[in-house]
Amino acid sequence: MYSISNLQQLITRAIAQQKYPVNPSELYEPISYLMNLGGKRLRPALLLMATDLFKGDVEKAIKPALAIEVFHNFTLMHDDIMDKAPLRRGNPTVHAKWNEAVAILSGDVMLVEAYKLIMQVKPAILPNILKIFNDTAVGVCEGQQIDMNFENHQEVKVDDYINMIRLKTAVLLGGALKIGALIGEAAENDAHLLYDFGEKLGIAFQLQDDILDVYGDPEKFGKQVGGDIISNKKTFLLIRALELAKGAQKEELQNWLSQTTFNTQEKVAAVTAIYNSLNIQEIAKKEMEGYAAKGLAALNKIAVDEERKTVLKEFADLLMLRDN
Repeated sequence: MYSISNLQQLITRAIAQQKYPVNPSELYEPISYLMNLGGKRLRPALLLMATDLFKGDVEKAIKPALAIEVFHNFTLMHDDIMDKAPLRRGNPTVHAKWNEAVAILSGDVMLVEAYKLIMQVKPAILPNILKIFNDTAVGVCEGQQIDMNFENHQEVKVDDYINMIRLKTAVLLGGALKIGALIGEAAENDAHLLYDFGEKLGIAFQLQDDILDVYGDPEKFGKQVGGDIISNKKTFLLIRALELAKGAQKEELQNWLSQTTFNTQEKVAAVTAIYNSLNIQEIAKKEMEGYAAKGLAALNKIAVDEERKTVLKEFADLLMLRDN
């Protein structure tokens, strides 16, 4: 059995060995640039974990795992354009370093490269693998669009938010696991349970991200703490606060949301104080833990030795106990 760090190293090595044409340089250099900016490589590692869970050949799963990472970075390249983000992992985004046209076209090629990689599986399982990959890709795009739609909605329900993060974040974890399971020749029911584990874990992962954005250690979080509050992003915390706040407290929260000019530190402190008085952090943690528990329940039903599930359980702990 492989450890999480072993699998991350395999992916990092595969990325370093991946070669793209030299010309036109504006098309291919941004791909190498973005792919080598780092990251935890958790999504492709999940695919390899799934293959290993069923005693499959991990080496044969590396190209499809790389496809997941290329696809993920393709979405980041285009997301950065939509968000007008200047930085990605502490470095200039592709559209900032080159320009938007380059980032769009280079991102398009990344999607094609991801397909070229995902197709490097046995012909017998290729149709199923492609269906999972296609459904996952469409889901991620749907989630991104719903998230953008929320910016123009006065009110967002918790169920709608959970569905959005399921699509935008969680289906890629589930899809990676299911693809890895099929490469490992898992039974269909076990592959489905593993998908469910990944999807529920992905929802918990995003809820943890929402919590860290407000309550994380600035030294460890890697992003501006309170960024979601500053931008009025409709996270689980804000949605629940708007549901629970009453009277003057609700008026104060709505007032901060309506202001176009403000002191950022003052806004973050004021909204955080409202969250604290409503016990929002604990409510969010309970929701996160609930989804993590549902994911682990699905993992427990998979018909393999419990010892072989250890790495995936460690992975779940890593996501839930992280501080960045």
